[in-house]
Amino acid sequence: MSMSYRWVIVAAGALMGCVAVGTMFSLAIFLEPVATDTQWSRAGISSAMTLNFIVMGLGGFFWGAMSDRFGARIVVLIGSVLLGLALVLASRAESLLAFQLTYGVLVGLSASAFFAPMIAITMSWFDEHRSLAVSLVSAGMGMAPMTVSPFARWLISAYDDWRVAMLLIGIGAWVLLLPAAMFVRNPPAAVAENAAARPIAQTEGMSLSRVLRSPQFLVLGFTFFACCAAHSGPIFHMVSYAMFCGIGPMAAVSIYSVEGAAGLGGRVLFGLLADKLGVKPVLITGLLIQAAVIAAYTMVSELTQFYVLAVIFGGTYGGVMPLYAVLAGEYFAARILGTVLGAATMLSSIGMAFGPLAGGWAFDNFANYNWLFIGSALVGLGAVAIALAFPPLPRPQRLQPA
Repeated sequence: MSMSYRWVIVAAGALMGCVAVGTMFSLAIFLEPVATDTQWSRAGISSAMTLNFIVMGLGGFFWGAMSDRFGARIVVLIGSVLLGLALVLASRAESLLAFQLTYGVLVGLSASAFFAPMIAITMSWFDEHRSLAVSLVSAGMGMAPMTVSPFARWLISAYDDWRVAMLLIGIGAWVLLLPAAMFVRNPPAAVAENAAARPIAQTEGMSLSRVLRSPQFLVLGFTFFACCAAHSGPIFHMVSYAMFCGIGPMAAVSIYSVEGAAGLGGRVLFGLLADKLGVKPVLITGLLIQAAVIAAYTMVSELTQFYVLAVIFGGTYGGVMPLYAVLAGEYFAARILGTVLGAATMLSSIGMAFGPLAGGWAFDNFANYNWLFIGSALVGLGAVAIALAFPPLPRPQRLQPA
């Protein structure tokens, strides 16, 4: 198999990440139409996203372990089938509970089947430029707000029916994901051996239970948790917040899309910087910028201001996200990488679960989003403090002369 095929793996991973994350986060676009049509509370609808992240976290750990044991292809195939089914069922929900179960539980379970398996298999294909390759796979997630979100808004406007729009997105997920999953392949043995010839980590030889209690994993996991807890609320409620500030629906969605475009560029830029300057300093700098920008959202009201902050915010949170996987690849052995990534994703998803519900609660109780952004900025500073405790990375092993 040609070495150029590794870029097919990157492309397939990016596409699957775009569709999975795009369909999940399209709930932010459906929030207003669903609330208006059904009279369900914003907090109730937002709690579907909270459930989504909780289940996604548990599912990420499960699917990561399954990919280590059975391979990535079967895992992403199952996830592809379940994701389309979840959206089709959610579009038919007649009660808030049914919507929360289908969109919150089943979408979360299916969407979690893509990240850890595809990141792990991508890293097994690359012995150089790993940060860039992982960032490009993750860039697919950054494309979601530029593709699925505007498409969802267009469908809602075209059919004047959120149920039809969600049904069509579910069918579209099947059309795109099932063929892409068939391109997933394990690398040839020689490529895998070269990719595995990394510095020997301090966790090498440890049992999985000890690895998950190691300082390397605890700092990685809790930094990931705090980072995601900081930006999830602002991301999910950005469209509603912009509309609250007097910006029209399509313009508000365009802010979300600008964030996504900036996130795409941020992933590439941060990946290149991490390959050149090191992963840890780039990650810590990005976390600090993220916290500052979240706080700045309390001072905006005009579309131009939203766009400026969206570029910085999207580029930063998008840029730091792939770096956790790169650090995991440096700290932990390839044979357990899917499980480790799944466990880290579980913690990050729990962090992501707080934001949507907190934002809905803040608006329902205070009639504004200021407390959401202030609290999120403080949590972002907490992520910086945890990241400063990262243990040193293992040093490359030098060959000894004969």
